[in-house]
Amino acid sequence: MAQAHPGAPPEPRTVRGFVLFKWLVYALLAANVVLYAHAGTATETIDTAAWMVLLLMFEWETGGWHLPTWSRTASRALRAIASLAVLWACIDYGLSGEWLDFANASAWLGVVFALELEVRLPARRRYLHHVRRASSWVLYLALAGFAIAWWLLALRVGDAGDWLDAWDATLWLAAFLAIELNVFGLASRQPRMRDAP
Repeated sequence: MAQAHPGAPPEPRTVRGFVLFKWLVYALLAANVVLYAHAGTATETIDTAAWMVLLLMFEWETGGWHLPTWSRTASRALRAIASLAVLWACIDYGLSGEWLDFANASAWLGVVFALELEVRLPARRRYLHHVRRASSWVLYLALAGFAIAWWLLALRVGDAGDWLDAWDATLWLAAFLAIELNVFGLASRQPRMRDAP
């Protein structure tokens, strides 16, 4: 077993329950891509698959993974393609008059923009970080409202598509909670230090 350097702060360890929760949510979201491919529209399938790619890219960047140097170019290209697909889906929802889907997709675009700012803004820009966090809370509250609207619609109408939308909206909120915890380092804990003899 490797010895830690005396006086060096201990490395934070990821909380196992958090890791299990996060990967369970990610697996359920991957299953949703398949469900939308079978029961949804082409726009919903492309939208969900592209968001899944973006989610995994955020996980890769914020989850403490060691990234090879060649991966930056591939990551940017994949992110650009997925981002264009998400933007296209948002516009298509608006053009099709699917206003709940359009509002939901627009709010998620705002969340992603806010997360990108958090990762890229210098730490010394505290005011901007506070604005970003406040904006994120407003967007997450709106997204929770959209999820509740889908649940109410599913309960009232009983359409399978509404149930899938409600379930999907709830899972995405859980997934981005996991990403936020990664960004802020709340998914790790410091090991207890033993008292010196």
